Amino acid sequence: MATYVPPARTENPYLPLGDHRNAPFYGKDILSVRQFSREDLDYIFGVAKEMHAMVERVGTFDLLKGKILANLFYEPSTRTSSSFTSAMERLGGSVIPINEVRYSSVSKGESLPDTVRTLECYADVIVLRHPEVGASALAAKYARKPIINAGDGVGEHPTQALLDLFTILSELKRVNGLTVTMLGDLKYGRTVHSLARLLSLYEVRINYVSPEILRMPEEVKKELSEKGIPQAEYETLDEVLPETDVLYVTRVQKERFSDLNEYESVKHAYVITPETMTRAKDEMIVMHPLPRVGEISMEVDEDPRAAYFRQMEYGLYVRMALLAMVLGKA
Repeated sequence: MATYVPPARTENPYLPLGDHRNAPFYGKDILSVRQFSREDLDYIFGVAKEMHAMVERVGTFDLLKGKILANLFYEPSTRTSSSFTSAMERLGGSVIPINEVRYSSVSKGESLPDTVRTLECYADVIVLRHPEVGASALAAKYARKPIINAGDGVGEHPTQALLDLFTILSELKRVNGLTVTMLGDLKYGRTVHSLARLLSLYEVRINYVSPEILRMPEEVKKELSEKGIPQAEYETLDEVLPETDVLYVTRVQKERFSDLNEYESVKHAYVITPETMTRAKDEMIVMHPLPRVGEISMEVDEDPRAAYFRQMEYGLYVRMALLAMVLGKA
């Protein structure tokens, strides 16, 4: 499947991006996909396309020179943390990396509000990952600088949902009319919670495929039902794969289970293999927020429909866009 190719341009690539402190996202927090409208998404993805074009042309630039990002991660992260670091550095800014904060003042009992208020003395924007639902909203309540939610427990992961939707648009050129099948851990998977809510702004059909104990939360399904989104639940992939345009695979997250016997009973419930892909459409994509732990075999990586590593690259451009937007430079 072809990736997004920036349009040819003859003008100065810096012109569309500059100091726009009256822009809609300047100084704003990015906490939940619920805060976005279709118009917001068009704006974000337009800036993300400009970021793609500029990276293709010059690699790094000084749009955020002098700005500092604090990456505050209470949970381990490779992809999200490094993606935000790369995004900030490609924009010319600097990063304070704080990973697994058990080694910091938090281990001495410091509260999240105090940690955030301390860091904003040194940084212009804070990216926060935290194991508790609502932690980013709490941080935003006390912070004067923008907070970007990089995942709060089993709640939301709005920047992942934005990059997922940008991936779908870039790969398939549309969202309306698509059938999206979400597979695996739908109960604890915050990425699918956020993506489902974002997809509800479009005309889509969503299938949920999971074991009984890992079904999509009723709260999410109710939200989508109220918006008229057709939804259906299954325990096997076979009957919905032939009609699927986007297969979104998630791993079963061992760290979310209090009962390890439950985890062992479902950890290998679904595995996507080359044989599985023979039953899928020629024009479709397979996505995964990564890391994978066996739910997609490595042999599938060679299939052009496997979009999950391209998905990671799209995420760089989306996060560059968000950083520029909240800092008034897009």
